[in-house]
Amino acid sequence: MTVLDQALAQIPGSSSAKILIRLDGAGATHDLHEHMEKLTTTRRRVRFTTGWTITPTDETAIAELPEHAWEYSLKQDGDLHDDDHSGVAELTGLNRREGWLKGMRLIVRRVRPSGRHTENLTSLEKKTGWKYSIIATNITKLWGVAGSHQVQWIDALHRHHAVVEDRVRTNKAMGLHNLPAKSWTANRSWMLAANVAADLDAWLRLLALHDQDDLADAEPQTMRMRIYHQAGRLARHARVRHLRLDASWPWATTFTLAWNRLTCQPQTT
Repeated sequence: MTVLDQALAQIPGSSSAKILIRLDGAGATHDLHEHMEKLTTTRRRVRFTTGWTITPTDETAIAELPEHAWEYSLKQDGDLHDDDHSGVAELTGLNRREGWLKGMRLIVRRVRPSGRHTENLTSLEKKTGWKYSIIATNITKLWGVAGSHQVQWIDALHRHHAVVEDRVRTNKAMGLHNLPAKSWTANRSWMLAANVAADLDAWLRLLALHDQDDLADAEPQTMRMRIYHQAGRLARHARVRHLRLDASWPWATTFTLAWNRLTCQPQTT
């Protein structure tokens, strides 16, 4: 709850009227759900989706679902999965677990289990041949968004949360894969430096390389090879410093473009 409040505090007031919070299964707690519900005020509407730990009660409810209750799931581009690969269904009201938010919806998703799931399948999953997961949400309908009440739409919305794994991978590449010291203080400093580096990398691509197809979403290793390790020489002439780049470097023009865009950014006040 503290981390969530600190994250929300960083959002500019002009963008805080409509908030969507997406969390994995660690977010499925009574206290956090109630806290997120209380964040809604007359000036701010907060909606959330979280993962959900499946219990035997949930599995009993899933087993009661008729086959016609299952819908094809959506891809991230909005198209339907056209094979017998996955499905979604409304589970709200069937599992009757007390003490949770009134009006909260539960949406169950099923997929064909992969090899890594084999050892962790429950009896129901082995029997049906499906791997199940559940989403908890307070979304009933988003104003102005057609179809936002449908289970397929909410399922696709929640699954897009997986993009955070890209940032986790980026931070690991920036130094968080291993901590260098046994000292808590030294590791805190290292972690801060690594996060600053990840932020700078993200802002560089957002502000200066957003229209460069091969760099807008580039991984840190690519950015290092093409931009950060750019060969150059800092020279002085007539009391003016000049950055001289190797003209044969394939990304010299891109580096120059990024440099000019960043230096033209307005000064922060």
